[in-house]
Amino acid sequence: MRFEEFLKSVSKIKNIPLPAEASHFKMVPEFRQEVLKEQGKAIKKAKQAGVLALFYPDKFENTKFVLILRNTYKGVHSAQIAFPGGKLEKEDATLQDTALREALEEVGVPTETVKIVKKISQVYIPPSNFYVHPFIGITTNTPQFVKQDDEVEAVIEVDLEHFLDERALVLKKVKTSYSVEVEVPAFKLNDYIVWGATAMMLSEIKDLLKQLF
Repeated sequence: MRFEEFLKSVSKIKNIPLPAEASHFKMVPEFRQEVLKEQGKAIKKAKQAGVLALFYPDKFENTKFVLILRNTYKGVHSAQIAFPGGKLEKEDATLQDTALREALEEVGVPTETVKIVKKISQVYIPPSNFYVHPFIGITTNTPQFVKQDDEVEAVIEVDLEHFLDERALVLKKVKTSYSVEVEVPAFKLNDYIVWGATAMMLSEIKDLLKQLF
């Protein structure tokens, strides 16, 4: 999709109600849906995080958005696909500030070039006890990404049309905490499998954008 066309349409997104759980539940197995409905108490004590779903034109003026592959380390989110983002720090006035700061730190996108167009539904991540607040942002510049080597293994530039194509939806087998393998819905983007919390956020973004195009 041409970025000029995307820009004309995305301005309407702020008036579209968030589908929230209706979108999130598309990307989790049925047994997890009941758990998600009962996590209110955990959320109250969760750490807060902000992430940025940044849309931009590539050098051919086609619309893309950026994901990152996190480095391998001893931690819950090791080697996972995610949006640029991280935990709320003392210097952040808001979670939007967190998302913008992390995008600068992790992939080198200058804060002043980004316009936030909508905050979407939060996602709770039980293994790490994070309550993640996602923001959709746009920049009219073609970013010159600079990855933060100690945190980011790779910068992943995803074509919007590829993301919106239903063929990008796949099933992935994962092991539960009881060592039982289950199939979970996922996105296959640039040969990377994206599942879990990031897939839930992407699902809501997809459902919002499908109403515009």
